[in-house]
Amino acid sequence: MDVKTGFFYLFSVVLLFAAFRVVTARNPVHAVLYLMLAFSQASAVWLLLNAEFLAITLVLVYLGAVMVLFLFVVMMLDINVDTLRQGFWKNFPLAATLGAVVALEMAAVLMSGFRLSQAPKVVAAVAGAAPVSNSKALGILLYTEYLMPIQIAASILLVAMVAAIALTLRQRKDSKAINPSIQVRVRAADRLQVVKVAVTQPAPEPVAPDAVEEKK
Repeated sequence: MDVKTGFFYLFSVVLLFAAFRVVTARNPVHAVLYLMLAFSQASAVWLLLNAEFLAITLVLVYLGAVMVLFLFVVMMLDINVDTLRQGFWKNFPLAATLGAVVALEMAAVLMSGFRLSQAPKVVAAVAGAAPVSNSKALGILLYTEYLMPIQIAASILLVAMVAAIALTLRQRKDSKAINPSIQVRVRAADRLQVVKVAVTQPAPEPVAPDAVEEKK
């Protein structure tokens, strides 16, 4: 067994353990952390298969953005685990059936496909061209033949992002937002008023006890 095979088994074992702990961990925060570990091991396996673009994308998109967001959301919501487990055994038969179907499908795919003895190290960007890495070939393909669909998808995502920001920042009664232009133009005279007060003031005259009793 060579070094590459040893690393493959190591990453696979850690990946299976992390995936198992995701569904069995009692604490939601621990489940998210195990899911992040599973994604990192999957990216390492893809690196061994010379799919560096998929590995980098998995690390940047899922570990760097999505899973961190999930982790903060789970920590801020403070989910009540006991309430979520009330209907566990009620839904267990359906979940077990679906899990068995997925396992059989994966077993059928693994037994019938993926019979390559070694993953191809390089691919050709254009027919007849010099072989390059799959990341460079994918970039050339995306920005030549699929340039227009990528630009359209980017425009749609930009419009969706601007619309989400506009809907979030709309005027509400409970909003305490302040116009930045008003803050810039503010002056000290508008916020602070100096009142002249005498340095010394005469002491009040003492009131006789008889006068106080007459007032009562």
